[in-house]
Amino acid sequence: MDPDVGDRTQALWEHGTGKAMRVLIIGGGIGGLTAALSLHAAGIDCAVAESVTEPRPLGVGINLQPHAVRELTELGLEKMLAGIGIPMSHLTFTDRFGGVILELPRGTLGGYNWPQYAVHRGELQMSLLKAVRERLGPDTVRTGLSLEDFQQDGRGVTALLRDMRTGERVKEAADVLVGADGIHSTVRARLHPGDGPLLWNGIRMWRGTVEGEPFLDGGTQVVAGSNLAAKFVVYPIATRPRGRVLINWVAEVMVSRPGPVPAVDWSRRGRLEDVLPYFDGWRFPYLDVPAIIGGTERILEYPMVDREPLPRWGRDRVTLLGDAAHPMYPVGANGGSQAVLDARVLARELATAADPAGGLARYEAERGPVTAGLVLAHRELPMERTIAMINERAPGGFADITEVLTPAELAEMAAAQRRITDEDVKFLNERASWSVGGR
Repeated sequence: MDPDVGDRTQALWEHGTGKAMRVLIIGGGIGGLTAALSLHAAGIDCAVAESVTEPRPLGVGINLQPHAVRELTELGLEKMLAGIGIPMSHLTFTDRFGGVILELPRGTLGGYNWPQYAVHRGELQMSLLKAVRERLGPDTVRTGLSLEDFQQDGRGVTALLRDMRTGERVKEAADVLVGADGIHSTVRARLHPGDGPLLWNGIRMWRGTVEGEPFLDGGTQVVAGSNLAAKFVVYPIATRPRGRVLINWVAEVMVSRPGPVPAVDWSRRGRLEDVLPYFDGWRFPYLDVPAIIGGTERILEYPMVDREPLPRWGRDRVTLLGDAAHPMYPVGANGGSQAVLDARVLARELATAADPAGGLARYEAERGPVTAGLVLAHRELPMERTIAMINERAPGGFADITEVLTPAELAEMAAAQRRITDEDVKFLNERASWSVGGR
């Protein structure tokens, strides 16, 4: 801890609950805000420090799988989700000509008690922020505060924060510190100074949103082609006036050999001339891919990266959550959903533990192996191998996929996607609630 801060500890948050435990969350993204709502619902005092001075609805689309929607519903956010998102009906895989390979029903059509929602990441974050401020108080999330370091002992954790507006450094004490500060996590770097770099698989992603007409049934996510060559993912994420929708798209192209990268800039601007040539002529009866890309005002560009799974996330009274703990390739549409599950299990274990360190140990014991398995499963890119095989067998397209793949190959393709995206329907529908007594 920097000595020039001295012993002064600024009271950034008021402790109005009288509870024995207080949690400081670093990061006000989807995972950190869901953790705050979950801890509050369980009767635990918490606060959030976010380095951005003015949170805005940035980013593009994500999917919330039924297992995450269940948890957000139990937090009383079902109406909010329905208001900002689109319930997904199908996940449809096609070749680059639009020939249907596989259709998987999603959400309630897939037998779950909860829908799958496609939403704008920024709109979801702003909605969660609004809920936190309404339920926990307007000063619960303090913006413009960046974590520089922390110390802990058997009594608690002291965080050293810098006010990004004034440059002032202050200390904040808590019983537990949670690093929900994303893929470039400062908390992770302090816990694991020898942690390896971000790992790039050689796939470049371009992403954007554009307003357009609904396609197919209005709730289908289309995945066309293979990112071992060129792949295009598209789905609606919000309704717009006059029957139109906001369309989210992702273009994925293998452009390099795999290797480490020092950092990723999620706001890097992409260039139309770099991405558009890969999709020249990709026009289906219901979808004009070049028109979608060309009509996008702001294109983002970044590599597809993850990190090696950690043998342990935290130490004693400090832990990680979401992308800080387990960044994974976005091929399973499951990263944000796993952060929501982290938050709910964290609150449950802290609320029922005899001591904070014991609660964090149980949290990591439950969530660590599951998410590590998902990180490794995503790396296999199982769908890409099958689609590449289809391209080899039918390079000019096909009229009927059963003439290209056997029933067993189609079944394995479906199973491979479910392994990286879904929870067992019966298990999710019937398992006990993770909610615990509190507020």
